[in-house]
Amino acid sequence: MAADEKAQAKGEQARGKIKKVVGDTVGNESLKAEGHAEESKGDLREAKEKAKDAIKPK
Repeated sequence: MAADEKAQAKGEQARGKIKKVVGDTVGNESLKAEGHAEESKGDLREAKEKAKDAIKPK
């Protein structure tokens, strides 16, 4: 399950970055903001997974 979450985080980060670049290129502030939000969501998901891995007993 953790691998799925990590993959989902990477996907959100990538989609967000693409939306930000496209929005910036075409001058669409709404798309740029949506991309920033999606990328941030991916960053938070990744941070959550890293925290879970850090406290997981070895």
